[in-house]
Amino acid sequence: MTRIRGKSAEYERPAGVDPGSVVSVFRVPPEVAGQRLDVFLTSQFRRTSRTRAQHIIRASAYDAKGRVLKPNDRVHAEQEILLWRAPWDEAPVPTDIPVLYEDEHLIAIDKPALLPVHPTARYFNNTVIRIMQAERPNQFLSLGHRLDRETSGVMLVTKTPECDRRLKKQLEARDNIEKSYEALTWGRPAWEGVRHRYEQSVELDDESPYGVKMRFGKTENALYAATTFEILDTKTSAEGRVYSRVRCDLETGRQHQIRIHLSFGFQTPIVGDKLYGPDDSLFAKFADGELTDEHLELLEVPRHALHAAFLSLTHPMTGEPLRIEAPFPADLKEFWESL
Repeated sequence: MTRIRGKSAEYERPAGVDPGSVVSVFRVPPEVAGQRLDVFLTSQFRRTSRTRAQHIIRASAYDAKGRVLKPNDRVHAEQEILLWRAPWDEAPVPTDIPVLYEDEHLIAIDKPALLPVHPTARYFNNTVIRIMQAERPNQFLSLGHRLDRETSGVMLVTKTPECDRRLKKQLEARDNIEKSYEALTWGRPAWEGVRHRYEQSVELDDESPYGVKMRFGKTENALYAATTFEILDTKTSAEGRVYSRVRCDLETGRQHQIRIHLSFGFQTPIVGDKLYGPDDSLFAKFADGELTDEHLELLEVPRHALHAAFLSLTHPMTGEPLRIEAPFPADLKEFWESL
């Protein structure tokens, strides 16, 4: 039996598991206790269907004691789900993760663009947590919240289970939380004045083949979403195309909220957006590593131009005010200055 190190303990390879396999460990947060295992893992593996998640579970899922798990098993708080699977090659990603703030309870990082925060079908080791675990062995680390792979900027990682629980409750309740992003858009959003508050519910687009694309709400299950926008600057390229630099303050935190509001609400999609920009088929091509020079010329930048600029909250453990800022990233600054 081979032991390998997971998030917080050593795990014994179950009998019958290939000696060359690697383990992915998923900790169940208290707020999803009682979910079916296939539902939970579908939420963890982005762009993975529930049917695919069921196949993965039947082929590889165990609990921390080596018991075989089934798709319809109910998960419980703090449970660790282990997936023992064959290793795979991973595309290179940025691995330098700047620390903006750290204390005994949490770490605020400046997540680089194109670095995944959670495992996917393509990434296992090249994720925020895996890279940080390699630098901090034996340290408890958990994602406080998430950013899309292409989004850069402020993200919190907790260092203790208690801080992790408190932070997630705080974020879920939107309790004294301020989040602000900066985006570069194609075109100038049209509204009176500089600042504009925009409300439009969103929901998963069940007509999209990608499983993650959102749309404006059409059903009773749609989620209320509100964003306040401020135009910081506008430029016109030598070819006559207009671009804007926009501050986006979140009142709610729905999936892809900023991207949808800018693209569908004002017809000013974020530069480089493969899902809500000029052609959503580019999303699949990007995921499969098949973007051509022609595609990149259309997108103008390799990733969507969205940056988590600051996060303000009450510290979940000390109760003190905490404000974290991440500088505008070099790649977007270079693009903006080139216009």
